[in-house]
Amino acid sequence: MTERKIIDIIVNLQDKMKNNPLPFGDDVAAIRIGRGQLAVMKCDMLVAKTDIPKGMNPWQTSRKAVVSVISDLAAKGVQPMGILISLGMPGKISENYVRQIGGGINAAAREYATHVIGGDTNESTDLTIDVSAFGICKERELIRRDTAKVGDIVMVTGAFGLPALGLKIIKKNMEISKKLKEKAIKAVFMPKARLSEGLTLAKNHLINSSIDSSDGLAWSLYELSKSSNVGFQINKIPIHREVREFAMENNLDPIELAFYGGEEYELVITQKPALYEKSKKKIRTLIPIGHVTENSGKIILKFKNKYRDIEPRGYEHHSNNI
Repeated sequence: MTERKIIDIIVNLQDKMKNNPLPFGDDVAAIRIGRGQLAVMKCDMLVAKTDIPKGMNPWQTSRKAVVSVISDLAAKGVQPMGILISLGMPGKISENYVRQIGGGINAAAREYATHVIGGDTNESTDLTIDVSAFGICKERELIRRDTAKVGDIVMVTGAFGLPALGLKIIKKNMEISKKLKEKAIKAVFMPKARLSEGLTLAKNHLINSSIDSSDGLAWSLYELSKSSNVGFQINKIPIHREVREFAMENNLDPIELAFYGGEEYELVITQKPALYEKSKKKIRTLIPIGHVTENSGKIILKFKNKYRDIEPRGYEHHSNNI
């Protein structure tokens, strides 16, 4: 059974809270706390066996677990106020191992101007790190998934493909230049959440909708289209220049690397065309890649004057299909 099927079953068994400000399925959960404000929360679990690629050390592992949660808050334009950590660790571990885990957690928290304020530990057969983060924002400034508008520009906060290439290098030991290899593997081991970008976009009311791309660009577009009941036409593949060149030289599909790689932490956003120049001045890495259409659930890529469907697939636990 796939992760998304499991989620659907569990969600459908829950009594729904009245006047919930966000539906199930958005990047975060939220509740109203008065005076036009929301408490915004997110939890995410990392399990070493399924989530940690070969060569990643404990410090990088725990840091990445925190960054994954921060990325979801970034997509909503919310500054994390505090973090809770639940750790499951094997019984036979060294003090150095524990210090690396703790150090990576703190490094990520401080990198994004927050702190760990509590948590829990237990023994488990495999390293498990469950991270919960929370923040407060004005309800009118929260960026949602279900508010993309027909005619909006679709943009991303940076180029895709480096993490996908990094994972291929790790798994297949591909021949590649030292510089690009280091850059691609670093993208996997040391991801960056686009928190400052999300905060800037929300504070200045520059976008209509947003989602993070940790499950892959294609799946993020699909989730955004489903939530907003719209479609997308993508006119530009936002792939890192060096990744594109390497793909062409080594018979790799740049579309596959850009859209289906996963492990990306860019934000996928939509906004009114009139706000593009203002946004670009504030966030220079923004890349316009297409526009929102009326064709609900349909994601079309126009590439070299040809049209092709972008399949709704991405990273998923409980599945061998990526």
